[in-house]
Parts: sequence; C-alpha cells; structure tokens
Amino acid sequence: MSIHTVFVIALCNMASLRASKVLVALFAIELGANPFMIGTLVAVYSLFPMLLALYAGRLADRLGVRMPMMAGSFGVALGLAAPFVMPSLTGLYVSAALIGASYVFYHVSVQNLIGLLSTPEERTRNFSSYSLVLAVGSFIGPLAAGFGIDALGHVRAYLCLSVVPLVAFGILLARGRYAPAPVKTEEGQKGKKAADLWRMPELRRVFITSAMILTGIDLFQFYLPIYGHSVGLSASVIGMILSMFAVAAFVVRTAIPPLVRKLGEEALLRYAMLVGAIGYVLLPLFENPWLLGLVSFILGLGLGAGQPLSMMLTYARSPGGRSGEALGLRLTLNNLTHVVVPLLFGSLGAAFGVAPVFLANALMLGSGGVFGRGGRAGKSGD
Repeated sequence: MSIHTVFVIALCNMASLRASKVLVALFAIELGANPFMIGTLVAVYSLFPMLLALYAGRLADRLGVRMPMMAGSFGVALGLAAPFVMPSLTGLYVSAALIGASYVFYHVSVQNLIGLLSTPEERTRNFSSYSLVLAVGSFIGPLAAGFGIDALGHVRAYLCLSVVPLVAFGILLARGRYAPAPVKTEEGQKGKKAADLWRMPELRRVFITSAMILTGIDLFQFYLPIYGHSVGLSASVIGMILSMFAVAAFVVRTAIPPLVRKLGEEALLRYAMLVGAIGYVLLPLFENPWLLGLVSFILGLGLGAGQPLSMMLTYARSPGGRSGEALGLRLTLNNLTHVVVPLLFGSLGAAFGVAPVFLANALMLGSGGVFGRGGRAGKSGD
C-alpha cells in the first residue's frame, strides 16, 4: 500500500468527521438543544473512544491495520446515516456514539500505518504530509456541511455525507491487503501494561499536552457554531469561518519539518499552545464574520501544528512493537479530557454564555506550556 493511498483514505474520513461535528451542533440547535445538551453530545463523541482507544491500539499491534480501518470507515458511514433514519436529538446521540466508537479504530490504525510505511528519515515528512491531508479534510468537511444544510436541510445533508466514508471503505477493501504486517514486540516489552507507558516522562508530557490541544480543537469545532448562530450568522458562513482554521493548519503544517529541525518538537509544541491561547482570548471579542475568520486562522496556526507534533512524538518515543498501544493511550487520555471538559464547559456555557468557554480554553492552553516543558527534542525517528 502506498502512502498516497493512505492519504486518500484519511481525506475521506477526516472530511466526514469534521462535517459531522458541524452538522450535529447546528441540527441540535435547530431541534432546541441548549449549550449543556450540546456539551453532552460532544462528550458522547468522545466516550467510546476513551473506552476503546487502548484496545484499538493493541488490536492494531497484534492483527494489523486493515480490518480496524475498514470497520471504522463503515461505522462512520452508519453514524452519518443515523439522523436520516431518526431525525431527533436521540438520533444525534446515536450518530455521535456510532461515529466516535467507529472512528477510534480507524484513527489509531491509520496513525500506526503511517509510521509503519515510513523509514526513520521519512517519518517527520510523512506525518507532516498526513497532517496536511487532515487539514484539507477539515477544510472540506465544514464547508460541505454548511452548504449542504443551506441547500438540502440537516437530514438530507447527513445522508449525502454518509457516502464519503464508504469511499474509504471501498479503497481498503480493494487495497488493504497490501498494508505492512505489524512489528513484533521487543523483548522485555511483552506482557507490560499501558501504565508503564504513562510512567515514561517523555511520553507522559506528550500525552498531557496532546489532550489539551485536542480539547481546544474540539471545543472550537462545537462552540463556534453556537457562537456564530447567536450573532446571526448563516450555516454557510459558519462553515467558512471553521474552514479558515483548516486553511491555517494546512499553512503551518507545510512549515513543520524546517521548524522541527530548528526548534525541536517539544519547543514547537509549546509555542503552538501559546498561539492557540491568544486565539481563544480574541474569539469572543468579535461578531464580524471577517474578523472571526481571521481569529479562526490564528487558532489554526497554533492548534493545527499541535496535532502532528504530538503524533510524531508519541510514535517516535514508543517502545518497539507498542506504537499502536502508545497511540491508543494518547487517544484514551485525549478522549477522557473530551468527555469531562465539554460537560464542564457545557454547564458553564448554559449559565454564562459561550464567551467564558473560550476564555477557559485560553487559560488551559496557556498553562499547557508548563506541562510541555522539557529538553530540546531530536528529530522524529532519532
């Protein structure tokens, strides 16, 4: 399997995931949901990934990546079709649960596959290229959701978008047998528990900062539509503002390899979190869509760099034969944060409005530099 085939699969599934998060927020508002209920939907997206990510990583290490990626892609398609069958808040909860549970099997495996297809010298470049593909998917998804809602309505938009992950499923069905076999576990690592990975200081720092960054990204994806709706913006305009985040993520990810060579992964990760904090401070100050698009771009420059950096560091620092497990543990911790924080911020938003949610995110990201502080990291694969 070529790396470019993997990128096509990743594009389909990321566009579907990002579209679903815009659809669920705006459809929930249309159905009368308040910010706390939106927060519970965010939490449902992350509940099953929190419970299953570690298992998904171990499965990828033992059995390979093809079947988890196929099952995940098909499950995302079912999740997107669910609101067409059940156009209600119940249907949205079912959709969020299906998409979250399915995507985690695909997500852990595709990250592991990128590493397996890369030599140490190629790893930084391939993870950076993969992150660029994710940025393109994150640009296409919100746009497709916003314009789909305006043109077709929420329910039909869901149904149309359910076709996209089926393309990924079809590619995996035809080409997945050419994926590389899993790496054998190193001697001395057999039978060890996931807690041993947490006890490794370098991995622990990455896990903590990764959870903060992913929380910042997810809350932006869910709460920007609420904020945009509250200031009278249409679904298509909200989709375009969200897509500016993806444009910025694409721009900054093209610069990651030279920046890593100059600063190291950990230092660059700290700077990314500070830029994200600045973006969140600015966000509730504006209602003009052009200015909101600019702030979304600033957020994308910071948080968009954080995702690939944390993936690179996790893969590069995991013991041999346990990269899937390490990536799964990273996602478990990410999603534990995703379950707790949206419920907390949903209560905050219901009581005080959306602006305090943005400011709380700024505080979290700004303080994240303390957890990410460490020595200069070498290039991925060293």
